[in-house]
Amino acid sequence: MNTRAIGSILNRARRCRQGRSGYLVAAIALGVGLSLGGCQGAPVPPPRQIRIHQAWELQPGQMVAGFRVAASLGDISIDMAGASVKAPFIGEVEPAALAPDCVFFSSPEVPAYLFRYCGLRHPHLGPIQPGEAMGSAKILHFATLRRQPDGTWAMVEPSSNVLERSLLPVR
Repeated sequence: MNTRAIGSILNRARRCRQGRSGYLVAAIALGVGLSLGGCQGAPVPPPRQIRIHQAWELQPGQMVAGFRVAASLGDISIDMAGASVKAPFIGEVEPAALAPDCVFFSSPEVPAYLFRYCGLRHPHLGPIQPGEAMGSAKILHFATLRRQPDGTWAMVEPSSNVLERSLLPVR
């Protein structure tokens, strides 16, 4: 069994949120060469659809000449070289409806804002604690959205504070 397969099994055990027993099950599975395909962890949240206040022609997830748009106006792109992206606050990670490799992060600490992270590999969906890995990225595309009075979301200047909290180790 190669390192990637072992990592996959351990990742599935972690996602089952069974605490130490999940790792025990993973260790047993590794010992007998099994996987945790039947693990019944927390349900994956449904993709979140939001209405963007600004009507830009190109949005992440759309196709142009057979290529998928990875970022658009309002996004900051950072070369992460595979590093982890962390939750800036206690919150919730939800998949984005239009772009399969994008997630929305929301937090009761900043209820008027949503943060969009695109380019994440193996995203951690659902409830998350500050500093916990949301996933990793080769190139991270980050955007900040603010809720408008009419219920739509507007792209606003990205928050360097939130972005730093997503990239730096917890202190």
